[in-house]
This record gives sequence, structure tokens and C-alpha cells, in this order.
Amino acid sequence: MDESAQRHEETQPADGAPPAHRHPPRTREGWHVEGRPPGGAAGERQGGPQGGGGRGIGWLNRIWLILLAALLLNWAVAALVPRGTTYLQVSYTFFRNQVSAGNVSQITSKGDAVQGVFKQGVTSAQASGRSARGGKAYRDFQTQLPAFGNNDLLALLEAKGVVVNAKPLNTGSPWWETALIFFGPALLFIAFFVWASRRARAGGGGMLSAFGRSRARRYEATQERTTFADVAGIDEAKEELSEVVDFLRNPDRYRKLGARIPRGVLLSGPPGTGKTLLARAVAGEADVPFFWLSASEFVEMFVGVGASRVRDLFQQAKTAAPSIVFIDELDAIGRSRSAGGTMGGNDEREQTLNQILTEMDGFTGDEGVIVMAATNRPEILDQALLRAGRFDRRVVVDLPDQKGRAAILRVHARQVPLARDVDLDRLASETPGMAGADLANLVNEAALAAARRGERSVHRADFDSAIERLVLGTERRILLSPAERERTAYHESGHALLGMLQPGADPVRKISIVPRGQALGVTFQSPEADRYGYGAAYLKGRIVGALGGRAAEELVYRDVTTGAESDLEQVTAIARQMVGRWGMSATIGPVSVLPRDGQPAWPLDGSGVSDETRKLVDDEVRRIVDECYDTASELLGANRDKLDGLAHALLEHETLDEDEAYAVAGVVRLRPDEAAAAAQRQASQPGPAA
Repeated sequence: MDESAQRHEETQPADGAPPAHRHPPRTREGWHVEGRPPGGAAGERQGGPQGGGGRGIGWLNRIWLILLAALLLNWAVAALVPRGTTYLQVSYTFFRNQVSAGNVSQITSKGDAVQGVFKQGVTSAQASGRSARGGKAYRDFQTQLPAFGNNDLLALLEAKGVVVNAKPLNTGSPWWETALIFFGPALLFIAFFVWASRRARAGGGGMLSAFGRSRARRYEATQERTTFADVAGIDEAKEELSEVVDFLRNPDRYRKLGARIPRGVLLSGPPGTGKTLLARAVAGEADVPFFWLSASEFVEMFVGVGASRVRDLFQQAKTAAPSIVFIDELDAIGRSRSAGGTMGGNDEREQTLNQILTEMDGFTGDEGVIVMAATNRPEILDQALLRAGRFDRRVVVDLPDQKGRAAILRVHARQVPLARDVDLDRLASETPGMAGADLANLVNEAALAAARRGERSVHRADFDSAIERLVLGTERRILLSPAERERTAYHESGHALLGMLQPGADPVRKISIVPRGQALGVTFQSPEADRYGYGAAYLKGRIVGALGGRAAEELVYRDVTTGAESDLEQVTAIARQMVGRWGMSATIGPVSVLPRDGQPAWPLDGSGVSDETRKLVDDEVRRIVDECYDTASELLGANRDKLDGLAHALLEHETLDEDEAYAVAGVVRLRPDEAAAAAQRQASQPGPAA
């Protein structure tokens, strides 16, 4: 189970397609500082080879550039610039009329095409039969003979004294023009190939060294310096990495005792939790160069280029030592080779991975180079990467807790003028499951909302609007019929009322029947404090609450609609994991029968679950959902007056916040300890809701 807040939506049907649940995009601070280590990295030495040959090679490169430019210009002139006489295009009928009038002096035929000369110039208006006067007069013309009716043309031409010439059909362009057009691109490619080869040799590398150079961005600690003060909410990870910082600052302190710093540090955790920012902070604290590169940038279509880039990257890092090499999204090239995801053993990705393993093995501990990497999926990495001597230390950068979220909000709000009604601690309690990138986006959206309203500071209402935009979706201005609007109000009231009545359920924060995203209405619930373990009673309570919208529709209208689509997907997923993964079914027992995320449902080695067990899982899922639906229907039927009151208030105000919703429903909100005690009492009693 994730720790994000519950969101019940009445979805808008769109040709039977499921609603698209969009999450706010996570962003990373961008910084691109191009640079090389002082003195130049290997493969990028200034000048030419030893012995003063660099000056001659520079002169030869200029000659090649001049020849390439001249060849390209010649080719463009030969292929694109029109040449020769400009002919007036006339119809065959006009041509015969001019011959009959004696205005044609000579013609030249080439197949069905005829070119000729008028004795007196003819304008384009005259050739088209218009009576307009003026315009340029042409003496040269051309026309096309029809495929029929030309038997008497030659006799007419001879009778009028027209000189008749003819050319064979196979007469084409000059040989040099044909050669230039057809062989010009090949010559350009060969010239570029020779030029690139000479340039690569001048730099001291092979012919493909220009492609094999690392594309790592180098970040100097003196530029845009990031320190641990800029990182909040992940104190445990900072403590783990403080030893790395201390080693880079005082290496002799450890070497005297025979200790060596870990060669590699692997940062793992969900997206947006600050892994890259944490690596930059380590470099900033240690005041050393920082080389950043995404793992996908190693791999190219040419086999061997990735391995060459790995060698160049580590050579740069050793030249600038002490330094840090950071490889983002390591799973792009570090995926397990035993998973069968590649064709053969010599592909580009595997060669790149082997080169990384080799380079990390080549460290003696005296270079002062530390390799840091980040991944969202450490479980799929190759075991050779994770063994001791490579990535020795693994640091989990998890989602922040409430205290951590408050600290992250303070970091991102340092440059934002906040109004007095903004309580960052309360805001942190209302944003469970949000990562650091999400919180940064939340602060930015609130500032944008305040700027749109022309405010000088950011108020609490701006943060509420930002939360609604990020969590609930963007508001849509669509017109609902009164009947559909009322049905939506009862649907959301069913969710909210069951959330208030179920002991231990997450408090209802907001109810709205304003269409947002793919939903026609939304009920938002979030816990008072972060949860890390979930009991069976709590999970069944979530299923009961998610089924409240459908149960309310059936209770009031004796009919159901497609609005409960996302609710049914949610309850099915919770019930299936209760049965097949968490051992919360007496029939299945305390065993795990569902595959983990990313694993095939039916392994090829025959170790999968039998058909009988899968049927038992389906039966248990159906039993749990049916029992919870009966509980939802009974609770709503017994509290019909509260359901009607909530629905009518929603129809009047469209949106109800936490205090308004509880007041309208007439439900006393229990303190967290009282709610936990009530949930424990209900769990100890027999019944479907327990």
C-alpha cells in the first residue's frame, strides 16, 4: 500500500474507457555547466602530436573545410539554380494558330515536347486568350504535342516555311552535372569521414573518439553550490553520506587507520525524493568537482561507444580527483543480465555495464574518486554491481514523513513571501505521500496562484488551490444537467459519510462536485499522521468508504451508473493484495501467491500459482468486497438523513471543507486516540466490517 491520501472520484464515462489518473510531474533542478578538468582530459589535449605536428594538421583541416564548402556550393548551384532560356508555356491550339498566322520561325522537337521561336513576341496574357495588354513579350516558347491528331502538323509547318529541328530522347545533362548530382553526396560523406578521422587523430584518440567522449556535465563546487542546508526531510540519508564528505575533506585521517572509503554509494528510492540533489550536496560540502551523467547517455547505436564514454568519464574524474562521479537512473544500463532482456551477450548495454564494473574494480582507494548512482528500482540491478567492492554502501532515500515535509516546505518557501495565515506544519500534515519534488511544485503553484490574483504575498487560499490542482486535478467548466449534478452530490456524500462513520478511517478533508480532470466529483481524505503499517480493519474500512458512492446511488435511485469505475478498481486492488500478498484471508492462509511488481504472473519455470489457488483468491476477493458493500449499504440506510443533508449542502455550495462537512453531517469528529480505540473495539466484534 502506498501512503498517499485517498481520493474517491465519480468518473465521467468516455466511451467505456477508464479514466486517466494524472499525477503532477516531478521536476529536477536543471544545471548544465560544461567544462573539463584543469589541463584537459585524456582524448582532448590541445594542439597536435609531439614534435610540432599540430600546426600542419590545423592547416590541412582548413584546406578540407574550404574544399567541402566549394563542393557543397557547386552542388547547390548545379541542382537548384535554373539555367538557360526562359520559355513561355503555350497550349497546342495557340501554337497551331501562330503557325497558321506565320508567326513561328523555327521549332525544335524532342519526343512530344516542342520548343520554338516566335517572329514577334507574345505575352502570357495573349497566350492564355485574355485581352489584357502590356506585360513582358516572349519570343521563345514551348508546348506539348497531343498523342493524337498530329498527322497534318508537319505539312502545315512546311507550308509556312518553319524550320524544323529534332533531338534524340536520350540527350541528357552534361556528364559533369550528372556526376555531381549523383556522386556529390557520396563525396561529401567521404570527405567528412576523412576530416573526422584526422581530427580524432589530432586529439590523440581513435577515429570514433569524438563519439566516445563522455557527455558528463561537470559541476564545480564554487558555481551554484549546493550543501546539506539545501536538503531537508532526509536526515538519515545525510548522516549516511556525512562520512563520505569527511573522507573527501580529510582522507589521511582514515588512511592512517587502514580504512578506505566505499568505492560506490547507491541511492535508491521513489522518484522525486532528492537523490540527485543529495549527491550534489555531497560534492558541495566536500568542495570537490562533481560529474553528472544519466546512464541512458552512455548507450548509442554503435557498439563500443558506451564503454568508451565510461573510460573517458572515469579518466576525467581521476584527473580532477578528489571528485565525485554521479550516474543517474543506473537501471538503464545496470539491469540484471540474467533477466533475459537482451539478445546475446555482446550488445552495447552489456559492454557498457562490463566497462563500469571494470573501472570500479580498478580503484585502489587512493584516487579520491567516489562513484554515486541513483535508481528507482534497485531490485532489478545486476548482482555484480551490488557486490562488495563496487557499490559497497546503499542509502535509501524514502518519502519524507510529516516533520520532513515541513522542513522541505520551509526550504522551498525561503524565497516566497508568505502571509500570516500560512501554517507550513499544517500544510505538511495535509500532504502525505508527497515527495520533495511534489512539495517544491506545490509551493511554486501557490506562488503562481497568488501572482494571478495580483497579491503581494502567498496566502493559505493559494496553497489550498494548489493542492486541489495537484491532487484533485484541474477544474473543468462543463455544464451538468440538474439530475446528473444531484446524482454526483449523492455519490460523493456516500463516500464522505462513510469516511466519517467508519472508526479509524482517514478524516474527510474536502468534498466537491466541481468537475476536475476526468472526475465529476471528488472526496479527499488524508490521515492525521503518516502510516507505515495497515491493519485488516483499516483496509476493510477503506473498501467500505470507496464503495459508498455506488451504495448511495443504489439506495437513493435504485440504480447504479458508470461513475464508480475508479472506485471499483481501487477496492479490487486492495482486496486482492489483502488475500494474495498480505495473508489476510483464513482460506488462503499466511502465504504470498501474487507476483511482485515487475515479475511475470506465470513464470516459465513452473513455479507459479496453480489454477485452484488463483480461483480461491478470486473467491476470497469477491467475498471481502461483497461483505464491505453490505456494510456500506447498511450504514447509509441507517443514516439516510445525514446523507440527504450532505447532498443538499453540496448542491448549494458545491465544495465543503473539513469543518463544514462534519458540521452539516452532524458527526462528531473523534480525536486520533479515540478513533483508534473505536476501531479496535469494532475489529474485536464479529461482523463483515471487522
